[in-house]
Amino acid sequence: MTDLGTYVELDGRPAVRFERTFPHPVERVWRAVTEPGELVRWFPSAVQLEPRVGGAVTFSGDPYMEGSTGRVLAYEPPSRLAFTWGDDELHLALEPADGGCRLRLVNVLSDRSTAARNGSGWYVCLAELVKVLDGVPSRGPHSKDTVPWEPTYQAHVDAGLPSGAPIPDPVER
Repeated sequence: MTDLGTYVELDGRPAVRFERTFPHPVERVWRAVTEPGELVRWFPSAVQLEPRVGGAVTFSGDPYMEGSTGRVLAYEPPSRLAFTWGDDELHLALEPADGGCRLRLVNVLSDRSTAARNGSGWYVCLAELVKVLDGVPSRGPHSKDTVPWEPTYQAHVDAGLPSGAPIPDPVER
């Protein structure tokens, strides 16, 4: 299992943080993390966003958060995107690294007890992002052919990430 992510606090708020390096240029990874046709292949929801600070964000197709909305907090192509998602925030930062691109994903949480649950979800999603970037077919993070979520969740709990938030029933796709 690669890096599970880290529990951190940002300005006193709980968060989970991931860092991944890809052998792809920043511009390619930027498209994967901002374009709706790319996001739907690895992100937990289909995403439509107005590409500007203050722009609306709508999420659909996520069986756990159907119909949620947010606002763009930062939009600085091709290096930074941040938005609210319900009561959480998601921050994506890209920079050139090792001939490719380093992605930092930080999910600022509304409740620290969601760290293991959300961290496990992002772990699965980031595995799907690797497929997308490498040109491997991906049916998204809710499909049967992803990294299994349950052992990933247990690994996060075992690693000491805060837990205790309700776990939704699995969705088969």
